[in-house]
Amino acid sequence: MYEDLCLYIDGQFLQGEGRREQDVTNPATGERLAGLPHATPADLDRALAAAARAFDSWKLSSPMERSRILRRVGDLTRERAPAIARGITLDQGKPLAEALGEVTRCADHCDWHAEECRRIYGRVIPPRLPNVRQLVLREPIGVVAAFTPWNFPYNQAIRKIAAAIGAGCTIVIKGPEDTPSAVVAIARMFHDAGLPPGVLNVVWGVPHEVSQHLIGSPLVRKVSFTGSVPVGKQLAALAGAHMKRMTMELGGHSPVIVCDDCDAERAADLLSALKFTNAGQVCVSPTRFFVQQAVYDRFMARFIAATRQIKVGPGLEADSKMGPLAHARRLPVMESLVADAVATGATIETGGERIGSAGHFFAPTVLTGLAAGSQVMNAEPFGPIAACVPFKDLDEALARANSLPFGLSSYAFTGSTKNALKIQNGLQAGLVNINHFGQALPETPFGGIKDSGIGSEGGSETFDGYLVTKFVTQMD
Repeated sequence: MYEDLCLYIDGQFLQGEGRREQDVTNPATGERLAGLPHATPADLDRALAAAARAFDSWKLSSPMERSRILRRVGDLTRERAPAIARGITLDQGKPLAEALGEVTRCADHCDWHAEECRRIYGRVIPPRLPNVRQLVLREPIGVVAAFTPWNFPYNQAIRKIAAAIGAGCTIVIKGPEDTPSAVVAIARMFHDAGLPPGVLNVVWGVPHEVSQHLIGSPLVRKVSFTGSVPVGKQLAALAGAHMKRMTMELGGHSPVIVCDDCDAERAADLLSALKFTNAGQVCVSPTRFFVQQAVYDRFMARFIAATRQIKVGPGLEADSKMGPLAHARRLPVMESLVADAVATGATIETGGERIGSAGHFFAPTVLTGLAAGSQVMNAEPFGPIAACVPFKDLDEALARANSLPFGLSSYAFTGSTKNALKIQNGLQAGLVNINHFGQALPETPFGGIKDSGIGSEGGSETFDGYLVTKFVTQMD
């Protein structure tokens, strides 16, 4: 079974009914899974109007009611996780175990936002005069336009939806047309949980057409986007032209620093698993590996051996550890990055080529001997390629790690408290993981700096982008 794809506008599920449809295919086989209806301009206007109308009452709703609905969606997520995960594997490609993990972890996001939305507090400021009262109110900003990517279709959508709804906002979300089943499943769960019509609306279409229509509408007051840096800059410029609040979680090129005082084998095992999760199609995937010379040979031997053991295959096969790339267009990009690296002196330690002729499979790849100017050291591969180089001292590693305009995630392994302090202070990134991977939890902030974005999702910061601050002063 695959999800019946549809629009969700003003509490109604709308099928094709003469609308333009887009084929959704399985990246492991090329098989057509379903047709996805695109919203017409009239559909988009209806969704915006529904969200604006619903906001008038939803902004006044009790936090307890918002909490109840979010908690119910968390429960439904756990109940329906196997079916939702299978849909993700079919249209996105990742192994079923990874898809199931994505969905079940997102139940925690629902639970956490359900509790945290009860604690959106204002404050009282002591006045300078006895007959004056000064209040700070935190109020929902209004209608949100949200845009989410294809690599974690459930995770990225639920983060934005839970934050917006928990804050008292209403939302029109355009999910990923290539991997839509998870977002449709989310809409069905909120519908079944009793969310009032118009609070959540799901639309599909040609991305730039939908984004221009939604962001340009005077009804939208907040824009939230997760995706590539170039597209994020375009949408940020459009939002800025209309003075709209925005949250931008954009791409990165995550550095890894492996110091000579760490357990090199443990670091290699952990990093080989993380690097090839979701075939490397992760914005926080480790991509640039800087390994100190004293442990370089040990680390690389273990890392390469672990990479060679990764079983690549269709995500529904039980023994598959890495699935296909989500899109055929990514295969020539991977080949181009490898070819450029080799042309500038790099060595392919393993992988480096597509696998078979069916599906979008590319072998887990490790490159060494890379020139600083090679493409893969400067452009995010967003695929299963690890670029590895040695370094002499920590100052050199930090300088190279910070040399790009990105600043999303970063990783380091060290056995020294002194090195750890220098790394956490020195790395220019919104997320710094030392000796483990502890990011992307509901209770922790997630976001980048520099070209990697504006604002955070998760943690106590999660509602900041969805609230406005109102100061009220009254004299008796």
